[in-house]
Amino acid sequence: MTGSEHASRFTRLRPLLFTIVYEILGSATESDDVLQDAYLRWAEVDLATVRDSKSYLAQLVTREALNALRARARRREEYVGPWLPEPLLLDEGDASADVVLAESVSMAMLVVLETLTPDERAVFVLREVFGFDYDEIAGAVGKSAATVRQMAHRAREHVHARRRRFGPVDAGRVSDITERFLAAADTGDVESLMALLAPDVVWTADHGGKATAIRRPVKGARRVAALMARLFEVARDTPELRIETAIYNSAPAVLIYTGDHLEGLFVVEVVDDRITHLYAVRNPDKLTGVTVKRKISR
Repeated sequence: MTGSEHASRFTRLRPLLFTIVYEILGSATESDDVLQDAYLRWAEVDLATVRDSKSYLAQLVTREALNALRARARRREEYVGPWLPEPLLLDEGDASADVVLAESVSMAMLVVLETLTPDERAVFVLREVFGFDYDEIAGAVGKSAATVRQMAHRAREHVHARRRRFGPVDAGRVSDITERFLAAADTGDVESLMALLAPDVVWTADHGGKATAIRRPVKGARRVAALMARLFEVARDTPELRIETAIYNSAPAVLIYTGDHLEGLFVVEVVDDRITHLYAVRNPDKLTGVTVKRKISR
């Protein structure tokens, strides 16, 4: 087998492999690094011994992702303020027709996955999102199939107890709610903002101690509405600031620029026609690669 065959198989499966690693790590830039390391290992494999490239590579990148996850555990313990996943800019149409895939890369799901152990997180992702069998997952996490089955059950119960079940998402409806929300924020209409917010809405800002941001989550419709009205008032009064919209993590997002410099962005979560969470990322380390479009798959 030639090196081109290794490259061909890896490239064909890369969107799937990237998605697996991103869901385990919550970081697109770290996922790129993991895939690069995994490819170097893959390039040394005798392809005559590989019965199923998808299964083999999924196990390989999962092991690499788990190594990366454990290596950064101490850094995470020292992280300043709330932690959020690195936002993921999706190619147009990606995940929109696949409810499971869209939910699996949502900010809400990734935040919940952070509450699992590394092995539980990998097991949940491989089983619940990608449908790998227990033997395949066992090979990825270094556990017996019986142990993996038990871990999958625990992880599934844990996640389902903590997440909102989105169900099928009406992208047009979500877009309309977001547009109305931004229009109300732009005019400072707090009452209209509150009508679009869930009573228990939360604004969470990830700054990592490296950018100006509200240090603790802001909770409640009136407080979040006032915050948004103030944010857009500052934007109106600052000519060099501009606001753009895009789709990140299968949800509408608002990007705030000073000239060509991205100051931050926030992702809007809509459940049952109300905005339930605003996930804001200000940490510059998490903004360096967020304008790169990614392909995801399962």
